[in-house]
Amino acid sequence: MAGPADPPGGPPEGAPGGGEDEYRSVVFDETFVRAARLQEFSARERITDHTPAVRRRPPRHRVLSRQALVLVVLIAVAFGTAVYMGVRHPYRTPAVWAAAEPLRMTVIPLAPEGKVPGTTDSEHLYDSSPAAQFRIGAEGVTLPASRNTAHFSDGQVVTALLTAKDYIVRSALDPEVLTGGETRAVRILLDADQQGQFDRSFRRPAPDGRHSPTGWLVRFDPSRAELADRRIRVQGTLRASEADSGILEVTADHTSVYALRPAGADPGARVSLFTVRRELHFRFDREDLRLHQAQLVASHVQAGPLSCAEDSAGHLRPLLAGGTAEEGGPAGTDPYATGGTRALCGSLAAGAQPTV
Repeated sequence: MAGPADPPGGPPEGAPGGGEDEYRSVVFDETFVRAARLQEFSARERITDHTPAVRRRPPRHRVLSRQALVLVVLIAVAFGTAVYMGVRHPYRTPAVWAAAEPLRMTVIPLAPEGKVPGTTDSEHLYDSSPAAQFRIGAEGVTLPASRNTAHFSDGQVVTALLTAKDYIVRSALDPEVLTGGETRAVRILLDADQQGQFDRSFRRPAPDGRHSPTGWLVRFDPSRAELADRRIRVQGTLRASEADSGILEVTADHTSVYALRPAGADPGARVSLFTVRRELHFRFDREDLRLHQAQLVASHVQAGPLSCAEDSAGHLRPLLAGGTAEEGGPAGTDPYATGGTRALCGSLAAGAQPTV
């Protein structure tokens, strides 16, 4: 039998008492082996003396990953943007942007005091008239020096001035418009809210201060007169100012002088001058500036030589060389009619006519 200090299977072979003594120190019982803690040395640790085989890891700190941090930042930016856009809304809404006002217009015919002067040479007429120093065509519609306002940039002010100039050029200097045919080139420059009033003015012209085609543009009765010279003389001013934080205003005051002869006459027929002064008041909101459109809110027109007895709402019917104004004044004004406008007529000063 094995002794009390021997392994359960008996002493090892070749040792006293059943095994060799040199191995006795490395023989362990099962309880010792199960309770032992195993540690494995690395190669470097096996080279050095008694380097600890196992190192304890430092405790892990819980931190946000990079992806989570980016997500939090994006959510914060999106929330801030939504709040900002709710306060500063760049788009037109009915609650903020009012509809454009209808155009208010006045057309005053100017009757000559005697016969209308004329000659076969249009250049001589211009040189002997107050329009001698006027520029030709669009060159006469000059832009002023522009600067930014409290709520509009310099670029926006320039856009408003250019749009007003385009309207003046198309509505008073385009031969197709002047002869009573083309209107679309003018219409597309108007704010969409005013295009309906513009269309009604040409479908049913009326001298009511709202629906006179000659309040929107210059056009002659094609059965009465035609252009003898397409080089129309122009002079005037443009002025821009800020009405409030959302509205720019442009005031235009231009005088245009036309050389006319009877419709269908030969080139050698006598020519006379016809003068139109227009004071136009434009308004622009930010949507108008973006679309290159304008709100024409007031138009004051003086034109002659005309006969006060003739209707000038639909067409201008000029008195040509040698003509005189008919007796009588404009159509009667009814002071009891609501919503109407009074009939007006002026006298064309002798100094406004060329000397021939």
